[in-house]
Amino acid sequence: MIEEMSRTVRALLRGLDRAALATVLPAPPGEAGQAWPYASLVLVAVDHDLSPILLLSDLAEHTKAITADSRVSLLFDGTGGLDQPLTGARVTLLGRAARTADERLAQRFLARHPDAAMYASFKDFHFYRFAVERAHLVAGFGKIRWLEAGELLEALPPTGLAEGEAGIVAHMNTDHADALQLYAGKLLGLSGRDWRMTGIDAEGVDLRRGGQVARLPFDRPLATVADARATLVSLVGRARAA
Repeated sequence: MIEEMSRTVRALLRGLDRAALATVLPAPPGEAGQAWPYASLVLVAVDHDLSPILLLSDLAEHTKAITADSRVSLLFDGTGGLDQPLTGARVTLLGRAARTADERLAQRFLARHPDAAMYASFKDFHFYRFAVERAHLVAGFGKIRWLEAGELLEALPPTGLAEGEAGIVAHMNTDHADALQLYAGKLLGLSGRDWRMTGIDAEGVDLRRGGQVARLPFDRPLATVADARATLVSLVGRARAA
């Protein structure tokens, strides 16, 4: 049961490119009053260890709130398009956000959100890493559970993909664009051309076309970097046979 719900959480986090960010908004300087919850929409990429990556402006209210109190929450909503949204899955993460200068995290975010490159270098924009402490999954009526951070990843072996990901993504987009169209059209039933890979992790491939994102899961988690090539080739064969 825990592993099934952990997989659901991982699929939600990796399949969505935005979330609702809740912070603790302090009272204005010089004014008496209490802190208030403050929710806003943010673009998100998720690292291999499930840590969400954010790109925030220093001028934004949520950034000011994080500076005062690093405790934050992120809601990933997977109920879009359902006739009865409350039957769908959504997960709320609890954790702390901290500014990061890790270039790999920045590149993973920009691969997921290429348009953000226009302002990512502005002096008042910085990347933040969200360290997950707990997750509250609601996967439909009666399917509700708190999960600790360790439970979300305990079934996944270390693969080394974080270090090799950029090369794999660049290679697929440059030399195997036709394979990406097969993934999207034949395996996921998506229309349109010009699908690009934005990331690969132990459990699947992330694709993007304009404002649309898609997730192609693997049948089983990758165990090594070498498994990635074999799996990607296998998926091409399956797509051509479809």
